[in-house]
Amino acid sequence: MSDWFYKLVLILGRPAFIINGRRTILHRERARRKGAYILAPTHFSEYDVPLLIKETPRVLDFVSIVEAFRHPLAAWFLRSMGAFPLDRWKPDSPTVRTILDRLRRGRVVVIFPEGNVRTQETSVLNGGPIKPGVARIAQMSKVPIIPCVVLGSVAYRRLSAWMPLKRTRYAINYGEPIMPGKGPAELESKQIEQRLREAYVNLYQELMEQSHYLQKSATLAKFPSPGTPGEG
Repeated sequence: MSDWFYKLVLILGRPAFIINGRRTILHRERARRKGAYILAPTHFSEYDVPLLIKETPRVLDFVSIVEAFRHPLAAWFLRSMGAFPLDRWKPDSPTVRTILDRLRRGRVVVIFPEGNVRTQETSVLNGGPIKPGVARIAQMSKVPIIPCVVLGSVAYRRLSAWMPLKRTRYAINYGEPIMPGKGPAELESKQIEQRLREAYVNLYQELMEQSHYLQKSATLAKFPSPGTPGEG
């Protein structure tokens, strides 16, 4: 698999976010690790994807929804970027095989454990559900999961966010790797899910402590601190 198209898009697209965005990025070195792993971000908007591509120091293969591949031009672009589709409405063993194959080749596969874009109220940060697939794939492939919290991407839905004034603020925090264990599959999946939940809330809290402008953002004020009932 050639990554030349991915790197070309990264080079051409990066300035669009540099001229308008002000960022807080924590623990990027955790995403620089060698070998295969699963990057498991929170998911507040479709713009999480380009921000992750811009800020993560590894080439990323995204698991995307099958609807995004229905238009031929979009399908060509996504496949050229290393993405591949997942049909959320039926068992999709071909996609699982593709994920496992990419991981066997030492690549980084991005799986959104929440399954789709979430609102503030339905986010995993407020106790929202996590799909079991990411834990199962980590167990099958024996690769770590790196949790990741992305905040502020929703702002890019506004046309004004693209103005070259560096007023659009976003933040990403990469977590410590979560290694799959060797216990019974069902029990291990539940343990991985709980560790993911705890990691997301802790990563969010760290972002809030490190970034003064996020602390003042009313749109992010409802998320809980670690140990509160909303943690799930």
